[in-house]
Amino acid sequence: MDDNSFLALKESLQTIEETDQLFSFLESQQTFSFPALENGLFPAAIAHESTGYQSIWVRDNIHVAHALNAVGKTEPASKAVATLTEYFLKHRDRFDKIISGEANPKEVMQRPHIRFDGNTLGEIDEKWAHAQNDALGYFVWLYCRMLEQGHLTASAQSLELLAAFVRYFEAIRFWEDADSGHWEEARKIEASSIGTVVSGLIALKEYLNCSDNWDDLQHQQTLVTPEMLDSLIAQGQTTLEEILPAECIQADPLLARKYDGALLFLIFPLGLVKGELADTILEDVRTHLMGDYGIRRYLGDSYWCADYKEVFSEDDRTSDFSDDQASRDQYLKPGQEAQWCIFDSIMSVIYGQRFLESRQDADLEKQRFHLDRALNQLTTSECPFGPYRCPESYFLEKGKYVPNDITPLLWTQGNLMMALHQWKQTLKAQQ
Repeated sequence: MDDNSFLALKESLQTIEETDQLFSFLESQQTFSFPALENGLFPAAIAHESTGYQSIWVRDNIHVAHALNAVGKTEPASKAVATLTEYFLKHRDRFDKIISGEANPKEVMQRPHIRFDGNTLGEIDEKWAHAQNDALGYFVWLYCRMLEQGHLTASAQSLELLAAFVRYFEAIRFWEDADSGHWEEARKIEASSIGTVVSGLIALKEYLNCSDNWDDLQHQQTLVTPEMLDSLIAQGQTTLEEILPAECIQADPLLARKYDGALLFLIFPLGLVKGELADTILEDVRTHLMGDYGIRRYLGDSYWCADYKEVFSEDDRTSDFSDDQASRDQYLKPGQEAQWCIFDSIMSVIYGQRFLESRQDADLEKQRFHLDRALNQLTTSECPFGPYRCPESYFLEKGKYVPNDITPLLWTQGNLMMALHQWKQTLKAQQ
């Protein structure tokens, strides 16, 4: 298939056969290649070492593993999650010290590390914004879902680890804990992090309810009860009712944020936010964050702002700015935020799932609209990284939007793969 055939197929996609052809072609172009370490973990991107993206992020691995599992590629998904479990078991003391009060969670390097060396499962001796409750919540959520599905098997150690997660969330009072969240930036009390933890706790409760493992968590060392889980879930949900549909409502104008793409993940894959509240978040993203090339993470996002490569050296572009975000924000001009490629596919899946329930043309149109946008974000032969790659984002370089250096991003690949899978479900439903 040549480029013209691909374009024609992309414009059509009226049948399951055409969708399969397009998917097969993208697979042949390595668009859906997920190279993993020997232990199954996925680097965030196949990028130059200066980006730091060869490291392992808990959050990215969960999103990639979930995408693989969602389209039936269970083996690599299970392997990645099992190795993440090994990593957390190896560094279980991070949880225990904060639970006991020996370590102070305000010191972010004392918290469980969410970015690490995948080859050794060792921590990286570099200051990082490790206060990321969403990453921890995602792990509990997917691990418990895969246990419930029978793809993984819990051990006594891993059950105790899950109990440590629960007691850790209780110790830091996650519902009012300021963390760096999905974007690893200035710490604030944000709905996307609180919601991810709530989703993890709900998944744990559902797994324990359908298994015979409650008794294993009742002894003195772990002591997690149904009442404890219910209380923590309720605390989180009460706070979410106060914050949503915003991301953060703190009084500090540097922290308050009405719109954030991370809120989409509470709708899918987590399934926590539904109905009118989900409608509001989706329309907020479409109205306030959607650009011509992709979707902004949030208004005022200076990461990969215009001419980013001229402003920051190669080594500084992906540095930890969480304690000094103003030094990066000074270079942003309004409206020139990077436009990310992880969101349109997610929105297409959301509208696709809605269509299967509603059979409303409006849902179908939005599913296809966002799928088309996601496919149009694939790189062309003009791109230095090659054609048919999934970028992290498009940013302004000398007045033109181009893919940033984090190309391809495995998280983007996983989301696009799910969007095409969901489109096939829509086509099947219309037969």
